[in-house]
Amino acid sequence: MRKMKHLSSIANDVVLRCSQELGLTIDEVVEEFEHQWKPGAEGTYSKKFVEFCNSKVVTRVCDQNLPERIKDGSFTRLTFDMMLAWQQPDANDNESHQEAVGKESEDKRIQGTLSPEQDDISLFYSDIMPLLADHEPSVGEDAFVYLASIIPLHVDVINGRYTFETLTAPTGHQLHFPAYDMFVKEILKCMKHLQKQATPKGVELADDEIILHVEGTMASQRVVRHIKETSWPGRVTLTNYGLYFEAAGIINYEDALKIDLTKDGASSAKPISTGPWGAPLFDKAIVYESPDFEDGIVLEFPEMTSSTRRDHWLMLVKEITLMHQFLQKYNVQAPSQAWEVHSRTILGIIRLHAAREMLRISPPDPKKFLIFSLFEEVPKGDFVLEELAEISLKVGSTKSPGSASSILRSMNMDQLGSIIKEEGEAKMGKETDHKEEMLASLESAVNQTREEGMEIEKAKATTTELEEEGITESVAVLMELMRPLQDALPWFQEVLYWERPSRTISVLAITILIVYKEWVGKGIAACLIWLVVKMAQNRQKKVHTKKEDPVTVSTESDQTVTESIVSAQYGLIRLHQLMQHINITIMKLRSIYTSKATKHANMVMASMLALASFFAVVPFKLVIIFGTLYCFVMTSSVGKRMSNDQSNRRMKEWWDSIPIVPVRVLDSSSK
Repeated sequence: MRKMKHLSSIANDVVLRCSQELGLTIDEVVEEFEHQWKPGAEGTYSKKFVEFCNSKVVTRVCDQNLPERIKDGSFTRLTFDMMLAWQQPDANDNESHQEAVGKESEDKRIQGTLSPEQDDISLFYSDIMPLLADHEPSVGEDAFVYLASIIPLHVDVINGRYTFETLTAPTGHQLHFPAYDMFVKEILKCMKHLQKQATPKGVELADDEIILHVEGTMASQRVVRHIKETSWPGRVTLTNYGLYFEAAGIINYEDALKIDLTKDGASSAKPISTGPWGAPLFDKAIVYESPDFEDGIVLEFPEMTSSTRRDHWLMLVKEITLMHQFLQKYNVQAPSQAWEVHSRTILGIIRLHAAREMLRISPPDPKKFLIFSLFEEVPKGDFVLEELAEISLKVGSTKSPGSASSILRSMNMDQLGSIIKEEGEAKMGKETDHKEEMLASLESAVNQTREEGMEIEKAKATTTELEEEGITESVAVLMELMRPLQDALPWFQEVLYWERPSRTISVLAITILIVYKEWVGKGIAACLIWLVVKMAQNRQKKVHTKKEDPVTVSTESDQTVTESIVSAQYGLIRLHQLMQHINITIMKLRSIYTSKATKHANMVMASMLALASFFAVVPFKLVIIFGTLYCFVMTSSVGKRMSNDQSNRRMKEWWDSIPIVPVRVLDSSSK
């Protein structure tokens, strides 16, 4: 057996097995590789050679009995070693591997970094941890995603990094063979389970329609449909085109009701609470609203504690809906291209089922396995979907071994019907020379999305403590944050009330000059420049500080509990009085507008005509100048002597004399 000195031990082993799979000698494989290899290309010779061998053998593996190879473990062992060889292709990588093994043996176990929501590690990882404490090497994120680019069974390249984070969070973000082997075998089990599901009664599924999830059967948890005050248990089935509900009869199920998820527009699915006699007590249902259903379709997924089942179904329905919106938005009309997008979605849902089976105690976040639901929410996810659309339209060869549809075909999804036969007879689409560039562009968009997502998560983490505070603390924080404005208030009072006449005259003169010369835009520009200068000064002051000082807020009060309760009660009374005054003001204005108070309406109309004539003749800048002068003069000593309390009294009496339209409050029972 020939060994290549420039390759690592694991890379040599993988190359040997690849040559055996292909029925070639290592020399023949090397000759074929060097015939097409371009020196100076990105990546080392060793890594490019490993990639060449992996891609060559993938076609052979997929064309063979793939389910059987997954069962006996040969597929997972080979592909796991492919990831290791890609991760450590060069001979000098052996030393770094030995160091990692030594460190692992000293630790005796792998320390996983757990987030607060992952404190309850699933039974799967609890049972598998002893197996992970051996000398077996582990696979990193890059290698995990690389394998998806040539055989996307375990993950899709577009959301592979998110899936890897979720699967490996309890094991320090390193994937070990026992976990990988079990995950792939669970994917196979889920596929076989879905193939055994019965077609909804009275429904003929399309040739490319696949059952993706079923609940409400004897072997699963029940599902209930609510129609006004009645409830009907039954079976609900999700496909890549719709949602079907079959009401349970005495012996068999009734004909299925179809909810079409391909329609874009007014249709929507959202969570809803249900309960006896329509009382919203249990938050465990979804409602699908559509013009086709007047009252909507309400389906409840009962469970004892949380609403995990409901959230799971809601996410699956959303994923199918978003997939069809994606096809319509980017005008994906070719059957092979549309089927490739369907296949990506189908495999994503199957992977989610497999992960939920593995992580039963702590179910994973469904979005990390679903493409469209994930990138609908993450920042700049629309850029990633645009890249996906470009790849689907230009590189979407469904017969390629690296396509999602070829994986479904290799896994013997028999219910695909005629589309598989047609596709098997069709010519393979022409692969473009820019495929690698497009995948690199997609990877760049995904990385940018992840980086911005992490920044947003860090920013949100800083607001968590503030959002959890009570009303008292929130008010105290608000008052503390408004302190700069409070400190500036005395300055404005000094200017407005002529406490420093020189300053008041200066402000008045500058204001009149700006308005008269129509320098308002320049004045706003000067204010913005002044603000930028202040921000730069603050940044300069804090350059050498290691940590920003937190905002200090004191919530101490001399009030007793009883005094606090009484104070809160008076606050509510004042709020109620304010609402009453607002209602009365609006009703008085309504009376004037409808001329219920004829005398008052005539006076208002005459005043409005006079003001209209005034504004039509006098330039608006003069109006602003006169208004500014009036405000400053009335707050001066001269204005105070000129003020007439009698006119204010007459105005109040005039306002109080306006009658309002009667208001009648009806209870819902009296309608």
